[in-house]
Amino acid sequence: MASYHEEVSNNLTIRLRHILNELPDFCKEFFLAISNSSEIRTRVGYAYDLKIFFNYLTSECDKFKGVEIKDFKIEMLNDIKAIDINEFLEYTEYYLNECGEELTNSENGKSRKLAAIRGIFKYFYKMEKINANPAELVNSPKIHEKEIIRLEPNEAADLLDIVENGEKLTEGEKRFHNKTSKRDLAIITLLLGTGIRVSECVGIDIDDINFEVNGLKVVRKGGNEMVIYFGDEVESALKDYLEERRKMKPKDGHENALFLSLQNKRIGVRSIELLVKKYAQKVTTLKKISPHKLRATYGTTLYKETGDIYLVADVLGHRDVNTTKKHYAQMQDENRRKAAKAVKLRE
Repeated sequence: MASYHEEVSNNLTIRLRHILNELPDFCKEFFLAISNSSEIRTRVGYAYDLKIFFNYLTSECDKFKGVEIKDFKIEMLNDIKAIDINEFLEYTEYYLNECGEELTNSENGKSRKLAAIRGIFKYFYKMEKINANPAELVNSPKIHEKEIIRLEPNEAADLLDIVENGEKLTEGEKRFHNKTSKRDLAIITLLLGTGIRVSECVGIDIDDINFEVNGLKVVRKGGNEMVIYFGDEVESALKDYLEERRKMKPKDGHENALFLSLQNKRIGVRSIELLVKKYAQKVTTLKKISPHKLRATYGTTLYKETGDIYLVADVLGHRDVNTTKKHYAQMQDENRRKAAKAVKLRE
């Protein structure tokens, strides 16, 4: 039986194949070339973005109007100029998809699409199959750094209290809470107490927990396994939930899953996002709290306690410490200000 992570990877592989069947045939060569140097999620994202790009070219760009996407030839890439790519990025700020749904893209969304376009042009230019690489002439959208949204210590404590006792919940919410309180408390305590990603939380199996060392095996981005260690509060919440979990009868194929839904299947990412939102709204209406914000709360607390940005990067699973520095630059600046006041030249 395939593991949860193998199942996810297999499903993404099938999804990628479906999208590639809708793209120009030469795209398959590009995706084959990057298959050993990129994650399957990245390739699926690139495929979606390239589908939007080619759909734009064949429906909005005068020089390609009327061409079917599948009939788009590699030679036609020579007719694409930097201005065409810039106009596409401007188009993605607001457009209608094939189903008539309104879609928008911020700087981050446009940057991801530009990365896909740059990738395919760079590859075919390097292979000498096109004459130029206009994508390298396009400037990346300026990303505006956002302040880290996180829970204050009192807000985190209030959140855990509400999850535990169900206060402030509606009568309808309380009916579900009676069935899921121990599970929900274990999930939110785990997210707040370890900083793991919601996708990592979903993928945890019962056998991944070792209470002898209070360690938890998670599968990071890229498929690497890592042991995360947790404290007493996480240990207590997990043990309380596990007593309840052992009495449940999981559906076939979900026997190993740690966290189960009300349908006794492995809980999904969306379900955890919704339960975090439900409880967090009872604590603060000024902050939009998601599982990722609980991760930021953990990272902030760990950095404040240790001052070790490399430790924070390691525990959060950031491959590049610069990613961590970027997120916690504001806090580093605060520490530098403290340093300025700490040294007295004259008493």
